[in-house]
Amino acid sequence: MTVHDLISAQAIATPDATAIVAGDTQLSYRELDSRANRLAHLLRASGVGKEVPVGVCMGRSAGLVIGALGILKAGGAYVALDPSYPANRLAMLLEDSGAQLLLTQPEVAERVPVGPWETIVLDDEGALTFGRSEATFTSDTTAENLAYIVFTSGSTGRPKGVQVTHANLLNLIHWHQRAFNIAPADKATMHASPGFDASVWELWPYLATGASVHIINENVRTAPELLRDWMVTHGITISFLPTALAEAMIELSWPQHTALRILLTGADTLRRRPPIGLPFSFVNNYGPTECTVVATSGTVEPGSQAGGLPSIGHPITNAHVYVVDDQQKIVAPGAPGELLIGGAGVSRGYRNLPELTDEKFVLDPFSDTPGALAYRTGDLGRIMPNGEIAFMGRVDDQIKIRGYRIEPDEIAAVLHSHPAIKACCVSTYHDVSDEVHLVAYIVLATNARPTRAELQGFLGEYLPDYMIPSTFVKLEELRVSPSGKLDRAALPRPTATNVLEDDSFEDPESPIEECLSGILTALLGVTRVGRDENFFNLGGHSLMGAQIVARIQETFGVELSLRSIFDHPTLRGMAGEIEALIHARLAAMSDDEARQLLAAQDGLRA
Repeated sequence: MTVHDLISAQAIATPDATAIVAGDTQLSYRELDSRANRLAHLLRASGVGKEVPVGVCMGRSAGLVIGALGILKAGGAYVALDPSYPANRLAMLLEDSGAQLLLTQPEVAERVPVGPWETIVLDDEGALTFGRSEATFTSDTTAENLAYIVFTSGSTGRPKGVQVTHANLLNLIHWHQRAFNIAPADKATMHASPGFDASVWELWPYLATGASVHIINENVRTAPELLRDWMVTHGITISFLPTALAEAMIELSWPQHTALRILLTGADTLRRRPPIGLPFSFVNNYGPTECTVVATSGTVEPGSQAGGLPSIGHPITNAHVYVVDDQQKIVAPGAPGELLIGGAGVSRGYRNLPELTDEKFVLDPFSDTPGALAYRTGDLGRIMPNGEIAFMGRVDDQIKIRGYRIEPDEIAAVLHSHPAIKACCVSTYHDVSDEVHLVAYIVLATNARPTRAELQGFLGEYLPDYMIPSTFVKLEELRVSPSGKLDRAALPRPTATNVLEDDSFEDPESPIEECLSGILTALLGVTRVGRDENFFNLGGHSLMGAQIVARIQETFGVELSLRSIFDHPTLRGMAGEIEALIHARLAAMSDDEARQLLAAQDGLRA
């Protein structure tokens, strides 16, 4: 049975059970299945069938789930697209996937690019605006047909579309259900953005079991304390969160009788172990998109951080992980090598990239199954004495930032097309708090004088925000090694003297701006922040925004919302919001209370 067959079976067995909760929207399994059936009839009439890709460009919502499920029911493969991507990138992904249809929602429809694809608009609850049959749709999909396509960063300058089959997906679902004892009473979460393959894991194992999926409210999604309170209030029993956020969550105080029993994490290197007494299990996971989200998994036991980084666990059911040398021979026990993954999760390969597919998807040298493939991950690891796998970084230059796989050469390829750039490369650096930032090293064309904002704006037309460097370092030349390769060891750290600045830089003016500047420079790891510089362009992100909210509360005694930082991401804008909140609070106080508050704030600022 395919995943949509399993969900249809749940709709028959427990039609009134809750399937999706998204804010005020709540869908039963009957409603989820019937709306997906309506969409499937429409899609089939529009030519969708086996192996036919259909784009889904929708935010995290009930409509997103119905859209993807309707495509699967029609026999097609859904193409996961993040609506926050720039239009040029969305067009590129749609062209590469070959999608002739695109599903979207009203608030996104105006931003989707125009092309040779037909656009179908669903409402926020995934309903069509015209009648179609709700009769159960029976497709002839087989396990070997495509289920979805999700894109990852590509070193050639174009993203790579990973093609995942129903057989791949079913292995993930069945392993997950057994490994974590998933039952209809479970309440799971959806946190990941739609274009990230973790969203696959957050949906289908639960809906195929009859559990409910709760889509996390945007206003609490990246604020650890608010997210904890939301989970406790909603009785969430199992959740996946990306590594950085999960590390912050396990450091919080939790009620001992919380419903949460398992917190899953992954997508980046885990650096913290859970404290003793945490009332739920903490599970670290690893897996490239090419191997259907998860390839290894293991519970992280509480303990000292001095015992080394937590492992990535053991291979999941029907996955085989080998540690090999550059000749694809097994290395000595305990020795480092490249992780080669075989088994049921290995996907079909890349969309329309046969040469790259042949390079990365090789015949499994250790399998008895004729034609079985293994994926060369490019990740380094070693087998520990207890049989668990230790992750040790990358073989190549690929990097990860906040869980996103990034090929620096993809960014460099776009940046190099700017007329002001003669040569460039992209790398990373760690600030004083060990936060990772993207940095572009640029050699300017003769007489070119671009600003940082200009280059970031240019990149923003083609790349998602997490791929835009926060810092640009000017060089006279890019040094190469004797072998002719870029000498990355010679790239200097960003300093106040070598970074590209904006001509319109303005120093902070008011005391609030000066104090806030100190908070931002410490968190961002930069030497200064101008009044009108965008926090996100400087390397900030939503989790760091939650830290700013906490520092503002501590310093000024007012609670600035995370939404305000998104709406007013500059020093000037944040300071204005803080000042308005202070005035509102002072107006509601007695004279003595106001004097005490102002005196306390003066002391903190000093």
